[in-house]
Amino acid sequence: MSRTDPAQHAAPATRTPITLRVNGTDHALCPDHRVTLLDTLREELDLTGAKKGCDHGQCGACTVLLDGRRAYSCLLLAVAQDGAEVTTVEGLATTVPGGGPHPLQRAFLERDAFQCGFCTPGQLCSAAGALAEAEAGHPSAATPAEALAAAGPVTLTAEEIRERLSGNLCRCGAYPAIVQAVTDAAGGGDAAGGTGAAGAVA
Repeated sequence: MSRTDPAQHAAPATRTPITLRVNGTDHALCPDHRVTLLDTLREELDLTGAKKGCDHGQCGACTVLLDGRRAYSCLLLAVAQDGAEVTTVEGLATTVPGGGPHPLQRAFLERDAFQCGFCTPGQLCSAAGALAEAEAGHPSAATPAEALAAAGPVTLTAEEIRERLSGNLCRCGAYPAIVQAVTDAAGGGDAAGGTGAAGAVA
């Protein structure tokens, strides 16, 4: 009679060791395979800046920077991010030489670009990603055709900012001030035409 290998009937692993570099610090974790990056940040690392809003990748409140690019942390499994570098709103200031608030954080305060503040962490991370994308010359749907052929950074007009932040919603409707704040941080001064409802900065 043949013997059955017990390993063939072993329960599948439900946790896997990973390392996440979050805001410049390495964290050795062993998350459940079903747990999202958002829940890991909030529940395991006590970084509650990224908010759980819709939990469906529709509101942008959970936006973080993943290897420098914007990402909805509610849609990402933590176990799949082994070795990734994550920047949350708590870590934005660490990217500033010499310390101090990030220029976006200062601009949001000066422009009063928030009301309840629930969406603000996601807005800040998304705006930081948008600034980097524009600086790298990555176009958006609002980039003029003549600018597509030109190499170099994309000028962040109010229309560009609204398009690039379209994945971040503000239920309080602070969109005009958000556009102004991002324009300030981009070095553009006052933002003209910073008006519109949810789908506009959105």
